Order: sequence, then C-alpha cells, then structure tokens
Amino acid sequence: MNAYRRSLLLGVLLFPAYGFAAPEKLEITMWRGPKCKCCKDWATYLEKNGFIVKVNNDGNTEIRQKLGMPVQFGSCHTALINGYVIEGHVPAEEIRRLLAEKPKVLGLTVPAMPLGSPGMDGPEYKGKKDPYDVLIIDTKGKPSIYQSYRNLH
Repeated sequence: MNAYRRSLLLGVLLFPAYGFAAPEKLEITMWRGPKCKCCKDWATYLEKNGFIVKVNNDGNTEIRQKLGMPVQFGSCHTALINGYVIEGHVPAEEIRRLLAEKPKVLGLTVPAMPLGSPGMDGPEYKGKKDPYDVLIIDTKGKPSIYQSYRNLH
C-alpha cells in the first residue's frame, strides 16, 4: 500500500465526519397565535424531525391571505418553507416529500385541526385519532389529495 492510500485510509478511520456531509437542517417559518398550544406542539414535532422552526406569534390570518392559501383550507398556523405554504398540522414526511418532488404548487394543507395529526396528538386528546387528508393546493387554489391518513388505529 503506497503512502497516499495509507494516509487516505487513516484519515477515513480517524476522521470519518470529514468524508460525509451532515444532513442539512430545513428552515421553516411559522405564523401562529401567541397562546395556541397545538401550534407550539407542531413546531416542537418539526424540530424533533430535523427542522429549524422560526416562530412569529402575530397570528396567521393576514399571512395566509398574503401567501395565497384559500381560507377554506385554513388552520391555526401557516408556515413557509422554500417558497411553499404549509397550512396546519402537516406531517414532516409530507413536507420533505414536497421539497424532494418540487412540484409547481402553492403548498400543502391539513385543514382544520384533526385529532391525531402532528401537534394534535398529545395526552390531552386521550389517543383519539380522526382520519384526515394532506391536500396539495395548486397555483390556482385547487386541492387534490396528496396523502391520506385514514387507518390511524
């Protein structure tokens, strides 16, 4: 084994982190009401799933309207990540999927606040789970089902 290969092997064994890039943390900005507990729980859930969450406590009605999310798909918080609007209790895996697929859409929503969705799954809900859909909203405001969460037992 020549000196170059020996030093390369030694480097990989002693400093493995230099050979691999750490996964990039995804930054998401969220607007919510200052007293909303489930919004805070959704932010905590996202952080546990590798996101950096920047929180604005000024409410979300104005920003939802400004970003173009139709009111009928509204929830208690609105977020923005890489140009996509995320409305309500959308699971982290669906946000990651959206970012990987990069469709030309407005964003994702879980309208209302279904029990069992991320942030609506704490002990105060006593294990209750409502079936729900994650909707993808196109640039004209038209919804379609992106992912169903129907078998939650």
